[in-house]
Amino acid sequence: MSQANISKQQLIDQLTAWQQAKIDNEQLQDWMVTHYDPDEVDIGLGECEWTIEAMNIVMNEYEIAKLDKFRQENAQLAIDFIQAEEARFNQTRHLFLQDGFKD
Repeated sequence: MSQANISKQQLIDQLTAWQQAKIDNEQLQDWMVTHYDPDEVDIGLGECEWTIEAMNIVMNEYEIAKLDKFRQENAQLAIDFIQAEEARFNQTRHLFLQDGFKD
């Protein structure tokens, strides 16, 4: 039996829907909670190591953050982090973690 897989594009599609206000903070978090289970779901199957790590970080952060801490206006930071080349991984991770959420 094969495991479910969350593709890079599926995650970007959810973030883009949120960025465009097609879904709200609660719907985004519900999607993360429903789909993010590293023990039962493959994350980014076939993607490079840093993309998989970025996807895990993004999904984990949106799964556990308080809804009032989400910064919809900075959704692009999560998308940029997921799409980053290896050379920009640390920079885009820092920007996402620092500015993706309200303190």
